[in-house]
Amino acid sequence: MTSTASLQSILDKPFVLDLFAGPGGLDVAAHKLEIPSLGIEWDKSACLTRYAAGLNTLHADVSAVRREAFESLPPEINVLAGGPPCQTYSVAGHGAGREALKEVERYIDQLVAGKPDEEIDEDLKKFSDDPRTALVLEPLRYAIQATRSPSRENRPYDVIVLEQVPTVAPVWRHYADVLENQGLPDGTRYKAVVEVLATETYGVPQTRSRAVLIARRVGLGEPSLPEETHHAYVPKQWSRRSEQTEGQVHQPTLDESGTAETEKLLAETGERTRPKPKQRWKSMGDVLRDHGRPTPFLVRSNYGSSGDPKRRGVRTDQQPAATVTGRISRFVVFEHLNECVVHEAARFSMNEAGILQSFPPGYPWSGTAQAQQVGNAVPPAFGMHLLSAALGLPVPDTEVLSEPWPAATEEQQAERRSHGCGAPNTCTDRCPRPQDQVPPPSSRPRRAKKA
Repeated sequence: MTSTASLQSILDKPFVLDLFAGPGGLDVAAHKLEIPSLGIEWDKSACLTRYAAGLNTLHADVSAVRREAFESLPPEINVLAGGPPCQTYSVAGHGAGREALKEVERYIDQLVAGKPDEEIDEDLKKFSDDPRTALVLEPLRYAIQATRSPSRENRPYDVIVLEQVPTVAPVWRHYADVLENQGLPDGTRYKAVVEVLATETYGVPQTRSRAVLIARRVGLGEPSLPEETHHAYVPKQWSRRSEQTEGQVHQPTLDESGTAETEKLLAETGERTRPKPKQRWKSMGDVLRDHGRPTPFLVRSNYGSSGDPKRRGVRTDQQPAATVTGRISRFVVFEHLNECVVHEAARFSMNEAGILQSFPPGYPWSGTAQAQQVGNAVPPAFGMHLLSAALGLPVPDTEVLSEPWPAATEEQQAERRSHGCGAPNTCTDRCPRPQDQVPPPSSRPRRAKKA
């Protein structure tokens, strides 16, 4: 495990509040960095996974906690993180939320201008067809609430870390603009950076793009994006004929590692001021071959590519996985019988799907809709890089994620659930009801069929 005891963070004692925490991707990252965290999650099954993993959890509605129980949160929390539900913004979704992004930006302006919460809530009822659209405002509302909290002595969060699908990048840029130029209603200002990052450049064995925002309160230094540790995967530069060489450890070129004279000087002086050469992106075979998956294999994804839903993407074990979504269990896997013949093999288990998201092997996926939990999660390797960059820590060693995850004991799970649900073995009246989760399947808009 990477210890923060000897590392210089911009904060003396980082403590992360993870909104929309899911099954624990960002919390696993914090755990590996030895940073305490508390996750708020609505979905019961995701909470069951979190309890089984031993993660600190509140089974609750993020909005309800802000309105009714904010003062019960640990006052020492100083890092706000979150990835609001992405279904209404995702290219894979129905897109109603994408049409509302400009409207959301208007509400951002109203919030920092100090418009009362009650008036904002009344206006937000226009998103009743899919209230998840308005949830993208919750991180900002939490940041404002912190400055009005008696239990915190009105102390603002020091660091904010947000991530979402790329279509939300304009909202994060608007966040950054108001945090820097207008500030929160109490006058607190932040320095912020926003970018769309490719997770395979941080050691995640899949191609997945995420829009991220990293902000630091003014006075805590300039924020920066995490340093890439791996090369980007570029399909046009890869072919099956290159599998042999691509399967080898990447050897840096002179452009990447500098001249031989410079390298010799670095070795003699012990200087390590320049970034390490980037590694080759991780492939599916790199991370699965040690967990019982025979190689070589092919994977056909469940969704189309190049704008054609009928064109199913196919990748080999020498490539990163396609973006892992809730449909990961539908990916079809083929194994080679010989050079010319393949046969359909067992599909990815939840353990394998989790490993493709960079979760540790043996992570205790629990409850129902486990594939959806995996697909919705923040890849822990990516989370380690985000938190490290946000806190000014060195580039993390994400290889610690290859160590099996120690599942919580029954006593530990009971303790976590007593705190998260109010009882050691069941949900209580304070937990969100499944029937209240939005939107119910029958109310989701459907795409019109082509004539």
